[in-house]
Amino acid sequence: MKKIILLLLVVVAAAQLKAQTGKTQNVIVITLDGFRWQELYRGADSALINSKFTEDKKDMTKKYWAATAEERRKLLLPFIWSVVAQNGQLYGDRDLGNHDEVANPYHFSYPGYNEIFTGFPDVRMNTNDPIINPNQNVLEFLNKQKGFENKVAVFSSWERFPQILNVNRSGLLVNAGFMDFTAADANGRLKYLNELQHKAPSYLSDSTRIDFMTYEFGKEYLKQYKPKVLYIAFDETDDMAHEGNYEFYLDRTRQEDGYINELWQYLQSDPQYKNKTTLIITCDHGRGDVPLEKWRDHGADVLHSEQTWFAVIGPDTPALGIIKTPTTTYHKQLAQTIANLLGFDFKANANHEVGNAIGSVTGNK
Repeated sequence: MKKIILLLLVVVAAAQLKAQTGKTQNVIVITLDGFRWQELYRGADSALINSKFTEDKKDMTKKYWAATAEERRKLLLPFIWSVVAQNGQLYGDRDLGNHDEVANPYHFSYPGYNEIFTGFPDVRMNTNDPIINPNQNVLEFLNKQKGFENKVAVFSSWERFPQILNVNRSGLLVNAGFMDFTAADANGRLKYLNELQHKAPSYLSDSTRIDFMTYEFGKEYLKQYKPKVLYIAFDETDDMAHEGNYEFYLDRTRQEDGYINELWQYLQSDPQYKNKTTLIITCDHGRGDVPLEKWRDHGADVLHSEQTWFAVIGPDTPALGIIKTPTTTYHKQLAQTIANLLGFDFKANANHEVGNAIGSVTGNK
């Protein structure tokens, strides 16, 4: 019995030592709603450029077309392919045999975001309506940990995140849709953004904010309040795809890559974040691809819309580039991966199913 107790103490001590020696002290998560793995890895699709879904075919060809997939994807996502691919990891390149998927059976937004942050593809989360999520999420778990209290924040274009993250229970700071940022000590820039978001032209729904405003809120909050965990949720890639506007879908993608680049440059210039921050970029679901018109759609009845991707860069993540191993990762694994990067065990404390961490991300194969 004494030997067993001693062994357990050694295991616990080793786990604590590993958590203490991890370099990640902050995590930034960014999602591009409904962005396809096909464009991430292949760049612009010539069939879609030359279809009814692209109005200015000449301009799109000039901006995004090149002879090889490697050239095309770098034109579309220069930050991801010049920085993350060189210094981080990318998952879900099915052309190379690596798969990334959602585990939930629905393949649309609320179930997708629930899966990412709770680690639980709960079949009850089967609507985009404003139902209150009963599942604990990793962001609220982190917000309760010592040193992380009130250091977790969310800024989203889509208005549904207060319900997805259950703000009444979790106590998380979630600024979604056209919500104003109302902290009494907010700086002048944040107060101006409150005013600006109601005046800026909007081409989305009456309750969904344009991604530019969401990004500006998130960036300014980061600069003033220095959170340890920040989540920014973009929406326009999904909206443009549903509209069947491939031109705007590509343009919004490159614009959001630029936002992420700017944010990363700031992180690498600030002593709190430089070489201490892991950045995770992903999506909430895939889209169809057969027949061509199905690129606009996703859902349980849309073939291949479970196919997703994610990218990660940070001080604890080996620079492996595109993951080429014939394995499958699931978005239900991201919650525990985020917690592990920060030295915590969400799975042991969630009171519901949680997928295992992705060891190749955290440095534990």
